[in-house]
Amino acid sequence: MSGRGKGGKAKSSGKAKSRSSRAGLQFPVGRIHRLLRKGNYAERVGAGAPEVLELAGNAARDNKKTRINPRHLQLAVRNDEELNKLLAGVTIAQGGVLPNIQAVLLPKKTAEKV
Repeated sequence: MSGRGKGGKAKSSGKAKSRSSRAGLQFPVGRIHRLLRKGNYAERVGAGAPEVLELAGNAARDNKKTRINPRHLQLAVRNDEELNKLLAGVTIAQGGVLPNIQAVLLPKKTAEKV
């Protein structure tokens, strides 16, 4: 039979490794995946969802909030180089913009007198 690969069982690599440790996240990836599927948020849930949620959770914690809102998602995505490139054409509703003040508009620093 073609296309079936080699026969036999896969070799066990010893100790089981969680998806969180594989992804290098502190987030429980398996639990989040289950809750996203069960909560009817979308028909399909991608493998990158926990990564985005981890970054959004960090943004929420930086703002002293316990709940992730669209603003935190926006900050997480736009501050991450790879995610920003992936979601370049995406508008996040109620996300706002990244804080950015041109250097020319900042007040000039005067030399202090001693």
